[in-house]
Amino acid sequence: MTAGNPTMTTAEIRSAFLHFFEERGCKLFPSSSLIPDDPSLLLANAGMNQFKQYYQGKKTMHEIGATSCQKCVRTNDIDIIGTDGRHASFFEMLGNFSFGGVSKQQACAWALELSTEVFKLPIERLYFTVFTDDDETYEIWRSLGVEESHISRLGEDDNFWAAGPTGPCGPCSEIYYDMGEDVGCGRPDCAPGCDCDRFLEYWNLVFTQFDRQEDGSMPELPHRNLDTGMGLERMSAIMQGKTSFFDGDIMQGLIRLGEEISGASYVSDDYIGPSRSLRIIADHARSVDFMISDGILPGNEGRGYVLRRLLRRAVFHGRLLGVTEPFLGRFIDRVNELMGDAYPELTKNVALVKGIVGAEEERFSTTLDNGRVYLDEALAKLGEDEVLDGASAFMLHDTFGFPIDLTVEIAQGAGHEVDIDGFNREMEAQRERARANVKGDAWGSFNDVWTELSDTLASTEFCGYDADDIDGAHVLAIVRDGASVDAAATSETVDVVLDRTPFYAEMGGQVGDAGTLMCGDVYVTVADTVSHNGLYAHRAQVTSAGELKVGDVVRAVVDGTRRELIRRNHTATHLLDAALKEVLGDHVNQAGSQLDDHRLRFDFTHFEALSAEELARIEEIVNREIFAAKPVVTRVMGIDEARASGAVALFGEKYGDVVRVVSVGEEDHPFSRELCGGTHARNTAEIGLFRIVSESSTGSNVRRIEAVTSLGAMAYLEERERMLAAAAEALKCRPDEVVTRIEALQRNLRDANQKLKAALTGGSSDAIATAIDQAVEVSGYKLVIAKLSGLEAAELRNVWDTVRSKIHTPVACVLATVTEKGTPALLAAATDDAAKAGFNAGSIIKAIAPAVDGRGGGRPTMAQAGGKNADGIDAALAAARGELGL
Repeated sequence: MTAGNPTMTTAEIRSAFLHFFEERGCKLFPSSSLIPDDPSLLLANAGMNQFKQYYQGKKTMHEIGATSCQKCVRTNDIDIIGTDGRHASFFEMLGNFSFGGVSKQQACAWALELSTEVFKLPIERLYFTVFTDDDETYEIWRSLGVEESHISRLGEDDNFWAAGPTGPCGPCSEIYYDMGEDVGCGRPDCAPGCDCDRFLEYWNLVFTQFDRQEDGSMPELPHRNLDTGMGLERMSAIMQGKTSFFDGDIMQGLIRLGEEISGASYVSDDYIGPSRSLRIIADHARSVDFMISDGILPGNEGRGYVLRRLLRRAVFHGRLLGVTEPFLGRFIDRVNELMGDAYPELTKNVALVKGIVGAEEERFSTTLDNGRVYLDEALAKLGEDEVLDGASAFMLHDTFGFPIDLTVEIAQGAGHEVDIDGFNREMEAQRERARANVKGDAWGSFNDVWTELSDTLASTEFCGYDADDIDGAHVLAIVRDGASVDAAATSETVDVVLDRTPFYAEMGGQVGDAGTLMCGDVYVTVADTVSHNGLYAHRAQVTSAGELKVGDVVRAVVDGTRRELIRRNHTATHLLDAALKEVLGDHVNQAGSQLDDHRLRFDFTHFEALSAEELARIEEIVNREIFAAKPVVTRVMGIDEARASGAVALFGEKYGDVVRVVSVGEEDHPFSRELCGGTHARNTAEIGLFRIVSESSTGSNVRRIEAVTSLGAMAYLEERERMLAAAAEALKCRPDEVVTRIEALQRNLRDANQKLKAALTGGSSDAIATAIDQAVEVSGYKLVIAKLSGLEAAELRNVWDTVRSKIHTPVACVLATVTEKGTPALLAAATDDAAKAGFNAGSIIKAIAPAVDGRGGGRPTMAQAGGKNADGIDAALAAARGELGL
């Protein structure tokens, strides 16, 4: 901005834009989730994403148009972020959209009015581009008072949008702000479209008005669509007189926090060193907060991989600034402080977001420490300009969890490139091995027939909330072996589609119902029920004489006993969810569930294993609610009313406008209240009893509890009693003495093991003495190679200590054992003098570990490896001898 022009904060710009278009009749839409409905998109990357159905005519908007501020994530240029002032992974896109309700003339007039009257941008600093052949838009800008010298024409690459080779398309018109000659390239022909920083594009108006045909012709669409996008960060830079996106108020708030944590100083025109790292941390931390708040969890593929990559890159640049303690949690708080008012979802799961970030940060710090040692050693061996081989890069990825982009970044910082092609070959070989072990999707062959049926049949009406048995259901379709057929005969297994059914189709973690379909004397046994695009497929077999035909009217009867047990387990999962929140904290969110008539499985977000005390407390709380005999109340209401009532929604799940709300208890604030479409017990007393069977990890930041209720809990307790009785009999004691007797046996066994291991690893060990006697001279040092029995991997180091103490000259060793669990363990070690004489423990282990199906590495003086194939130990030791020329 020039001196004297008003400035605006990012929040003020956002509010002014949305208010401007809302005042003119456009409907204000909140930002959609970063997880798009469009399966072709990994992440939301444009404001128009949520309006695709309106553009396609599948939905109709009654207002003249829409306006929104869309949160977006793009990571195509992640390696560039921080090295200039324009690239970022997270950005906000202000948009104005219309589907026939706003003319091109009106859209241009509004854009100019908002720019000059609301944002007070001097019109002499505004420049406009139009598509080469778009005389209409050119004349519109002229009619609005824009000087001819401020309008230029650009070609198809810059000013024409198309969905693909054919289909909707149209010209664009962009508005640029002249940032001043002092930031330009200085060329006399410098103009909008130049690669320098002088002309900053801040608004793009896309006029989707044509329908391109295969012959190249472009007839007009039935109505013209409008898609305009203004980059909020770019407009903030303009309004705040900055030339860099990172120098605006929001990013500066984050960068200042980075300075405070690290002690580094930010220099706005310095794009290397500490300033670059501060930019990267600020940008990535914001993306991480928004992504996790929208339900994305760190993972190894898809959105989860993007999130993990951003998070780890931020941690790495924190290390470059000298920050060794976890720090991203403070950035989460600062992002929420700066942007929580505009995006309330940021403040709903703060504990969860910070917990996930903290756990990932701690885990990656360990990965970084371990992998960095290996990488630094590998780089130190390279000559000037030599390339790091793909196998080493893959080992870092596969063994240490080291991201390839981080390997590239560190290697380049040391003056080396990485053999990416070699890395990719190793990755593909690993994928092929994984694919060889994957079985096909049993439902995959049904995709075509179900898509076809869903186009012609109405969705199945579910009547099972109030009834387990209904008459008068019509058979709409029968599917056999992936094809639609007219009838099913005796013994044939088919999928039967009814117009209405009491059978619950598998969804939301609840297994599908089983039961019987009856039509006269024809009986059909239903083993499972699944949903395909709203059509309930009853997986069934005709078990009587006769045929079931399309058009038949049937009686549908659910297996009532099985259904009742499923109901109880489903309600128990709600009680478990609430109890977990009470014991562990509000960061707990459901991350998946599976329940049937035998047991329930519940996955939830948490960062460490639960203690025995916590599990006991959770079990106690759930049983308290069961014994309280509370009614289970179900209501159907609008989504806003449901949320206002405190109903728990699944983290990251999307819901319609009308939802079912299940409450345990009739009070205003019941113990549990969740959005749920499943079937439930009528009263908690029906559950009978709840017992936790196991607690485990299913991945980073996700824990799993398996439990039983009702008849399952009784069977579990009876089996435990039988086991206790059998143990007491074997120990020849009473059941109440079993623990004491076992503790005494364990003490005796420990004492015996300690004496045995001391004998095996100490100086008096016959095996070690024999190995030392058989040591051979190798180029200036003695070499001991031995296969030992009954040791753990860690105890091989004790053996090495014994060897080193017995041989007072330079010495090295290669040792192998089979652990108590039956897995092989290898160790190579050397004194400093032996290493100087040529022995390299890390190289030896790397060479011989494949013989035991293992991997490993380390320093020249100490390296270890584990493996899976104990039968390969002899081959490993033979390989060591070969490596050492014996």
